[in-house]
Parts: sequence; C-alpha cells; structure tokens
Amino acid sequence: MTQVISDRRDIEFVMHEQLNAESLSKLYDGFADFNKKTIDLVISEARNFAVKELLPASKEGDQEGCQLENGQVTTPAAFKRLFELFNDGEWLAVTEDPEWGGQGMPRTVASAVAEYFNGANYPFMMYPGLTQGAGHLVEHFGTQEQKELYLKNMYTGKWCGTMLLTEPNAGSDVGALTTKATPNGDGTYSIVGEKIFISGGEHDLAENIIHPVLARIEGAPAGTKGISLFLVPKIRVNADGSLGEFNDVVCTGIEHKMGIHGNSTCSLALGSKGNCIGTLLGEENKGMKAMFLMMNAARLLVGYQGFACATAAYMYALDYAKTRIQGKALTEILNPDAEGVPIIQHPDVRRQLMLMKVNVEGMRSLLYFVHYCSDMAKYAPTDEEKAKYQGFVEILTPIAKGYVTDRAFEMCSQGMQVYGGYGFIEEYPMAQLLRDCRITLIYEGTNGIQAMDLLGRKLGLNKGKPIMDLFGEMQKTLAQAKEIETIQGYAVKVEEAVNKLAEVAIHMGQTAMSDKVLAAFANAHPFQDAAGDTVMAWMLLWRATIAARKLETAKKKDQPFYQGIIKSLQFFTETMLPVTLGRFAALMNTSSAAVDIEETMFPS
Repeated sequence: MTQVISDRRDIEFVMHEQLNAESLSKLYDGFADFNKKTIDLVISEARNFAVKELLPASKEGDQEGCQLENGQVTTPAAFKRLFELFNDGEWLAVTEDPEWGGQGMPRTVASAVAEYFNGANYPFMMYPGLTQGAGHLVEHFGTQEQKELYLKNMYTGKWCGTMLLTEPNAGSDVGALTTKATPNGDGTYSIVGEKIFISGGEHDLAENIIHPVLARIEGAPAGTKGISLFLVPKIRVNADGSLGEFNDVVCTGIEHKMGIHGNSTCSLALGSKGNCIGTLLGEENKGMKAMFLMMNAARLLVGYQGFACATAAYMYALDYAKTRIQGKALTEILNPDAEGVPIIQHPDVRRQLMLMKVNVEGMRSLLYFVHYCSDMAKYAPTDEEKAKYQGFVEILTPIAKGYVTDRAFEMCSQGMQVYGGYGFIEEYPMAQLLRDCRITLIYEGTNGIQAMDLLGRKLGLNKGKPIMDLFGEMQKTLAQAKEIETIQGYAVKVEEAVNKLAEVAIHMGQTAMSDKVLAAFANAHPFQDAAGDTVMAWMLLWRATIAARKLETAKKKDQPFYQGIIKSLQFFTETMLPVTLGRFAALMNTSSAAVDIEETMFPS
C-alpha cells in the first residue's frame, strides 16, 4: 500500500493549485516564511508523524479505551508517549500567536495537518484540539493576568483544556443550565453544578486541565441572556503560576461509547464539597457570545474529524479493491478458463470507489476553502474583503460541519461495503472508522441544529449579503468553466443547480417567516443537503476548471490525476446532481406532514 490516510497529491492540488496558499505569505508579515517549500515541508512532517506515530496508536486506543477508578481516568497507554511526542513537535497550537507558544501558521496550511492527524487518530486529537480551543477563549476574552497564567502552558500542552456546556437536563438547550456561580467578594466565584458528555474532562495526559464553564451568576436573567463564562482549573493556579490545591472538580463517570474509545467522555461534579473556585472569563452574562467563538471553531474541527474518517476509509478501500482477488471479470463470466480479478474491476465496486473519490475530493476543497476564508477574513487588504470572507465562513460553517459529516459517515459505510464481510470485522479498519465517525453528526450541535442555523440565521445574515456574495463566487467559476470546451456541458448542469438553489433559498426564507414556519424548519435538513450538494458541485467544477487548463501542458505522469478530477465532476453531475434537483422540487413543496401529524398517530 503506497498511501494511507489521505491522497498527498490531491492535498497539494488544493493547497497550491486551487487556493494558492503561498499567496498568504504576501498578505501578513507573520506568514512571510510560509512559501511553497515551507508549506510542503509542513505537510511532509505532518504526514510522517501521522503515519509513524498517530496511526499505530489508534487501534490500541480503540481496544484499550479509558478507565475510571477513584475519580481518576487512565487513558490508553500509548497515548501518554504520543502526547509527549506531539508536544515536543509543537503541534498543538500551530495557528496560534507565537507570543504564547503557538506557531503562527496560516489556517489554510493547518488544514493539511488537521486532515492527516485526525485521519490517523482523531480520538487522541480531541485532547489537543479542545485544549487549543479553550486557549483560544483565554486569548480572546481573558484578562492579561489570565493570559499570563494559562495561555503558554495550554498552547505548549503542559496543561490541557475542555469546554463545559452540557448538563443532564440542558443538552442542546444550553439556556436551561442550572450550574451556579456565587461571587466570593474577591473577584472569584464559587461554582456548583454538574456537567455531562465532557470530552477529555478528566485524564492523565497533563498535570492540569483548564475548564471553560458556562454557569449562571445568582440573580442573572433566565435563558442564554443570563449565562456567564468562567475559567475553572482542575487544580488551582497560584498567582506565580505554580499549582495549588485540588479545585473540587470530580469525575463521577465516563461514558462507554460506540466509538472514540480513546477519548474520555466524562461526567463532572463541580463544587460537590463547596470548594470549586472559578474566575470570570469575559463579561458577566456574555458567556454564550464568548463560547460561540470556541463552538464555531469546534464545528469546523468536527467537520475535519468526519472528513478525516472518510478520506482514511477511501484510501483503505481503494487499496483493498486493488489487491483483493475475487470473481471473474464481468465480460469473462462465461469463460471457464478466466482467472479471478481484483474487485476494483467489478462495475459496482468501481461505482462505490467513485462515489468515495468524488465526495472526499469535494469535502477536502470545501474545508480547506473555509480555512482559507478564515485567513482572508483576518488579513485581506481591505475591510470590504475581510467582511466578504468572514461572511463565507459564517454561511459555510453549518455545511462544513453538518453536510460534510453526513456525507462522511456515508463514505465510511461505502468503504465497509467495499471490504464486504471483512469490513464488518474489527480486525480490519473500517469498523472503527465507521464507529468513530458517527458521533460527528451529533456533537457540537446536531446536524439538524446546523440545518436550522443555516435556514434560520445564515440565509438572512447581514440582509442576505453573505449568501449573495457566495452566489457571486459560484458565478465566477461558472463563467470560467463555460469557456473550456471539455467541461462546458458539466458547467451548464452545475449552473442549473446553482440557479435552483437561489430560487429555493428565497422560498425557504419566506416560508420560515410565514405561518408555515414549522413546515419550513421540518425541511431545514433536506435544504442543507441540497445546498451542500450545490456547494460540492461548485467545488468540483472549480477543481475541474483548473485541471482542464493544466492538462494542456501537463507532463504525461500528471495527466491521469487531472483527468481523474474531470471524471469526478462528470460523475457528480451525471449521477448525483439529478437527485439534488429532485431535492429542490421536494423543498418547493415544503411538506408539512411531519409537523401536521398528531402525536397520537404515532404508535403508543
């Protein structure tokens, strides 16, 4: 097997030929060192670490899992050494400010790191991923004192971090939380409450765990308007940065999950002995606004987690199909002397592999593009451009999380199907990939919530400017593609979908503001599916436009790669876009059956 986890050539294509990541080095002095040579070196180093260190520990982490005893959680044995190596390589905060221990890497470049690392062992990657996210909160909302106490220790992996939102009776409805914060009169607060489903909430990888905790100060308004954010360390941090006493944050249980066994998912009791102390992070009653910074970043991370499972599944399935000999070629079925062939020669297996290829390539381009937009939103030359790219990040985030993970799970299932019965056996990689991928459709806001966000908030964001700007970008690609004879026909089909999306988006937006609001939101997830399909079609067309031009001068060894990109577009437009158009037709009906049916009509 020549490649595992990901297709290096396609990563390079997206990075250099589609997004021209090197151009970011000219926008911001902090990116000046990230020329093509440096970017390729980063990708090589990430791939090497993923293949040599992360991947071998993945199976062990899945089989060994995490153990809880006397409030202490033990992670898989291989993870401890892995975490040390990870921190020695300074991989934890690659995109963060070097002042606090980060590497200052463009998010576009970090996309390749995220793909390789999560594809190799994303249950492990949840520990540093959540730490980076928690550190990001401290960096943006913390006082100078909080930054100096916490940030460098977190960004270098000496301490870890989490996010504490969910409670037994307040899952997606965060405003229903009951965790309380009582002022102590000295700038600190006593925290009392219970949190559940906390990824990495307790473990033995670091000497301290810093918990950003959502809680309500006594007397604060009900709902999300009265929620504040606090920093609650597992072990208190003294003014000089040394560790003090245990902070009454007790792990009361760990979940026994379908997948991601290597990551501890904990129930935590805060202040059960009245001795949990936290400090306010940001302003009182502005906790949800602050936490959304971490949540939105986490949603993109979850998109990468799902995608990484899909790309790993594709690479495994492709290798298996090339080497698994079974059955005669269909054209030789009546020949008694015909020998068995690799299953990649069977049409239905070829179809499954094509389906995986198309989705993986489209998802890669979409996710990398969103991170490119994040870089541009910060460093583009003009405020107008910054606002445009930030709008792209906002409107594409629910698709990058919701649509991508939906498709990613389907691709893992397709990979299992390619393996046949062997795919269902734990000795082979597909079972774990399928199990690990499934949670990505649920946490950080279920995909139904992502769809509601897309319909309810993002379509009308800034009076509809981001969605209109996005259509403008699509039209630019369409105009370029229609000038290239070899892909003109495919461009016309993509244009039909883009135009239909615009029509349906207006219809759905209007319906959501009418007396048929419930019917509109009952169709929010199908709308997200259709919108995601259209964005994927745009990405594949964009890729094919580049490939078609490259083919004119490409070396012979590169021609199959570029031809394969055009075949991906052909497959998507001929076999999948017709289904998308059917989705659009259904959405124009905006069926109310799901909300009209009475509860008594379901079985009792």
